[in-house]
Amino acid sequence: MSSQIQPQLFSFEFFPPKTKERAIHLKTVQKKLSVLNPDFFSVTFGAGGSTRDKTYETVLDIQKNGISAAPHLSCVASTKENIVEILTAYKENGVSKIVALRGDIPSGMMSAGEFCYANELVDFIRAQTGDFFQIHVAAYPEIHPQAKSASDDFKNFKRKVDAGANAVITQYFYNIDSYFYFLDECEKANINIPIVPGIMPITNYTQLFRFSEMCGADIPRWMRKRLEQFGDDTASICAFGEEVVTSLCQKLLENGAPGLHFYTMNRAKPIRTIWDNLGFDVAK
Repeated sequence: MSSQIQPQLFSFEFFPPKTKERAIHLKTVQKKLSVLNPDFFSVTFGAGGSTRDKTYETVLDIQKNGISAAPHLSCVASTKENIVEILTAYKENGVSKIVALRGDIPSGMMSAGEFCYANELVDFIRAQTGDFFQIHVAAYPEIHPQAKSASDDFKNFKRKVDAGANAVITQYFYNIDSYFYFLDECEKANINIPIVPGIMPITNYTQLFRFSEMCGADIPRWMRKRLEQFGDDTASICAFGEEVVTSLCQKLLENGAPGLHFYTMNRAKPIRTIWDNLGFDVAK
């Protein structure tokens, strides 16, 4: 399968490595994906701020290698003081993109911190730094799993946009209609910033099912049944996943999606396979 449509915006997401060996591995992954000239590499922020220092170290390492980095910042366990501190450090090191999130509250944590919702964090970043940072926020085309209703979820999303977000990265999905319905709702609400679909490659059904249960991403029945029939046949799961996700990406771009944001799971091969299947150039 090939495509003549080159995405306008595209990026890759990593999580901070916990060991020296994993850090070396991530450097290799970054090198393999950097030849695709992404707009940025984003780096996640562990639940309750558990990877704060590792996120910072990974972001600076990416910047040193000539690719823009977009660190995740989370409301949970954050104070105004430490947010100012980290924003100052990022500014001093030339980091100009932020992914602002509410974040997950770890089990046993009683208080979320001084920020309860992502719109409060976006508003605070704007108040402290003006337009210095390009701020990305999250969206859930299939509804946030903790939302009271679809209406409440969309209102919460719009608050983030109104607070000063520049762009949106969605949770991953496999039901393409959910994304385009979400775009229709955004158009009705006069939201006109880029809404980039999040893309999750399929390489492990058990892992995918666990992630999807937590984040509220639907795995369509036909996909589940096909994946279940492969059992432990990893090669067949990967081949099927590559076909499904390649087709999803192509349809998204053909129908006007502004780009793609890949959840890499710190792996390069599944991303490069999809990229090559789509027939994209190495350089934009």
